[in-house]
Amino acid sequence: MEQMVLLSDFYKKNKDDVIWWTDNLDSVGEFLFSFEKKKIFNLFRDYPNNLTKEQIKIFEKENPYWKDFFAYRK
Repeated sequence: MEQMVLLSDFYKKNKDDVIWWTDNLDSVGEFLFSFEKKKIFNLFRDYPNNLTKEQIKIFEKENPYWKDFFAYRK
């Protein structure tokens, strides 16, 4: 049986961002984000391999810190 995940409301770090962030209220240290509030990505598990080229471009523009942090993955 799959356990239900309790998420916070979606929020943007900057009002003009495309990416929405959410928090797993039952976990610490997860970075969860979405482009349309439907499919949720886990930063450490999904970036960059499970994102489209367009999603990667948007993510890296809005999150240069994480782009640099994960540069070794590319």
